[in-house]
Amino acid sequence: MPVIEISSLTHPGVQIFSSLTEAQLRRCDDCENGLFIAESPKVIRVALAAGYEPLALLCEGKHIVGDAADIIAQCGDIPVYTGERELLASLTGYTLTRGVLCAMRRPALKSIEEVCSGARRIVVIDSVVDATNIGAIFRSAAALGIDAVLLTHTSCDPLNRRAVRVSMGSVFLVPWTWLDGPISSLNDIGFRTAAMALTDNSVSIDDKRLEDEEKLAIVMGTEGDGLADNVIDDADYVVRIPMSHGVDSLNVAAAAAVAFWQLRAKK
Repeated sequence: MPVIEISSLTHPGVQIFSSLTEAQLRRCDDCENGLFIAESPKVIRVALAAGYEPLALLCEGKHIVGDAADIIAQCGDIPVYTGERELLASLTGYTLTRGVLCAMRRPALKSIEEVCSGARRIVVIDSVVDATNIGAIFRSAAALGIDAVLLTHTSCDPLNRRAVRVSMGSVFLVPWTWLDGPISSLNDIGFRTAAMALTDNSVSIDDKRLEDEEKLAIVMGTEGDGLADNVIDDADYVVRIPMSHGVDSLNVAAAAAVAFWQLRAKK
């Protein structure tokens, strides 16, 4: 565990924390499948427990023998960069991380069949671009019994630094991958699809037919516009959450939490 004192954010090796964009981390040539950054001791511990591979740590000196001591012990012989608080605070968002960042290797993506094997309830995230919403959806998915997450390529990356932080590490707990085809392709692996949308033929979320489905994919749409017409047309069900006081819809993360609870697989 080499502890490396730095005096500049241009120190060799520190650029993964200070200057690489999310896109550059994903495409990092030095690491197969790319990198991502996990923030805070709690989130890093969840990632390590889930088997994610750490490559480097950046932390305030006091955390080396404090909050990060157990993490450093688990990480083995990787560089641990440290420096003055004022220097480290110049990293975007660093002061919000409780003093510890960990660069980790992205795992190889699994196929949809692998991710959905044995699943009864999954969520499809379609064109949700806000990292905070992605993190919140993953946290609700982990807490409320969703077995897997599929995302369209027009959605935010779940290993985006903010998404990871907002999820409190839940992105490491629920298997996920990208969906390449239309949602109707999920019928081929036994799932019926439920598009969350307000249309003239929407059924209420408490419709017993939904509860009785053995395998159900809940489809959540983008912030503001919701699901595209072709996605709604492809779905086996179109589902609404009943509203009061003239409110027409919920934020996508809040709607997802309601849907996950109501449509959870019954034992």
